[in-house]
Amino acid sequence: MILSDNHVHTDFSSDSEAPLERVLSQASRSGLRSICITDHMDYDFPDLGNGMTFVFEPEPYLTALAKARGRYPDLEIRQGVELGLKESALPQAISLVENYPFDFVIGSTHLVDNQDPYFETFWAGYEEPDGIRRYYESILENLSLDFDFDVYGHLDYILRYTPTMRKLGDETCAKEHYLEECTNRYMDVIEEILRVLISQGRGIEINTAGWKYGLGHPHPHEKILTLYRELSGEIISVGSDAHQAEHLGYSFEQVPTLLLQCGFRYYTEFCNRKPRMIPLER
Repeated sequence: MILSDNHVHTDFSSDSEAPLERVLSQASRSGLRSICITDHMDYDFPDLGNGMTFVFEPEPYLTALAKARGRYPDLEIRQGVELGLKESALPQAISLVENYPFDFVIGSTHLVDNQDPYFETFWAGYEEPDGIRRYYESILENLSLDFDFDVYGHLDYILRYTPTMRKLGDETCAKEHYLEECTNRYMDVIEEILRVLISQGRGIEINTAGWKYGLGHPHPHEKILTLYRELSGEIISVGSDAHQAEHLGYSFEQVPTLLLQCGFRYYTEFCNRKPRMIPLER
């Protein structure tokens, strides 16, 4: 069993309405022994006209987590952040991590050339294969900068939102075929990303939101997880990417077997920015 959720959002994130108390209460009831709250900090996010800024005030955030620990003595509550990576965000992101005592920092790409692939306007500027490749290239660009983070988040995130994926709707088998095809097509640049992450001493995550979105696979696809391990990558965190309390630990029952099949013997938690390797039970 995986009893630690390491990618969780609350209403400190602009795209979540889940109160911290509700999230922690659900974590306690569901039997989690550890949780890391990783709310979004996407500096210089473009104005979408919907009031979402994707930033929060660190002091109230950390104070709320500190107060909550007394109410949940049997739940380890760790403090994290999910940084949106792009060049213009670099100074503020560096300052944040230097000045606040996070346990865990996820680095993620949510924007490509300052556009969110969630929106059709992004795809209007690219043929689909070019847009996907540009996403992976932007990850490499982010890795060449001086961001300070521990694990790269949802490495193939863009595949949720491609025009083809939207057209497939609820066709699960077709989605699985499409994801495998995309994974194979871009494995050259994906392998380069993995090699850079490993050389930098950073990990990746298995993000179970892929199953929640009906993709039939986690983020990233298990072929990517296997390649990361074959390249000697060992740091692998497990997170639901929950934005609602009821999605905590989503499909975690599938994770141990999948990770073992991919060659892992441990998964990773971070405390005080240091990895803890937790054995996977057979």
